[in-house]
Amino acid sequence: MYINKEQLVSYIKKLYEPKVLVIGDLAIDEMIYGDAERISREAPVLILLHSNTQLILGAASNAAHNVSTLNNGKVSVIGVCGDDFQAGQLRETFEKANVNCGRLVVDPSRKTTTKTRISGSITTSITQQIVRIDRQTNAFLSPEIEEEVLKQIERAVPEHDAIILSNYHIGTLTPRIIQETIRLANQHNKVIVVDAQKELDTYKNITSMTPNLPDTQKSVGFFINSEEDLKLAGDKLLNETNAKSILITCGADGMFVTRPNGNYTKIPVFNKSEVFDVTGAGDTVTAVYTLALAAGADPAYAAIIGNIAASIVVRQFGCATTTVDEILDAVEKL
Repeated sequence: MYINKEQLVSYIKKLYEPKVLVIGDLAIDEMIYGDAERISREAPVLILLHSNTQLILGAASNAAHNVSTLNNGKVSVIGVCGDDFQAGQLRETFEKANVNCGRLVVDPSRKTTTKTRISGSITTSITQQIVRIDRQTNAFLSPEIEEEVLKQIERAVPEHDAIILSNYHIGTLTPRIIQETIRLANQHNKVIVVDAQKELDTYKNITSMTPNLPDTQKSVGFFINSEEDLKLAGDKLLNETNAKSILITCGADGMFVTRPNGNYTKIPVFNKSEVFDVTGAGDTVTAVYTLALAAGADPAYAAIIGNIAASIVVRQFGCATTTVDEILDAVEKL
């Protein structure tokens, strides 16, 4: 597709402006690194000499972190954490990332979602992940906690320009919370973008959604092997959700934007040769795409900006973020 660079740059420079509310499954990623020294005598396992531990915002928290680095911290989160040590780590990491977490709801019956990744390396190789340990509660919220989350959403929606529903299907986004958030967003004329992995047809009357290719295939019920299939899938999701646009992320094949009346845009991938870690890249796309839509970009240009941002973060390990200046530099190299 033809890209008007001047128009693209003008949209990117407006990413600073919108205030964004992220609602969903908040998590913290604990990254443990070590040097692989030898095999244990106790069992056939590696012994790692610990070198570093890093706490990074993950899941919906990562989407908020991505927004924060782009709009100077004009972002808030609503979600649920436990009454545990990890909840304190989550709050501290939000504060360091300049994300407002004042609307967190505490549920003592739940674990604060924590994903621990243990990675090792030797002097002649790059760092490689060995195992991941998930600490979470896979259940919908109790009626009491759900009610408290809804109260926070009702107060927060009018104060923001855009809302991201980030559903990792851990239990925060109950059907009632989803429906009520969409209703409030439309009532207050806010951009609302959904990032979910399944049941995509249940998100009615949204601005847009950003499913990846495998999740799109599951939702529409057929394999996608061609651009024609992408058109059919995009149209099906448009009809089911009454969205204004659908952005399907296709990995190494780029992105595909569908709008009503047979309006399609295929966007190639940028920076194919420098991919180190795709962890969190989908959160980056959703964050940047939402900011761009709220800043007035049409869906195709918003997707291009999201694509460029993703091409930057996949060069880094773990859930990474980027900045407006880095995106502008990348545009100059197109």
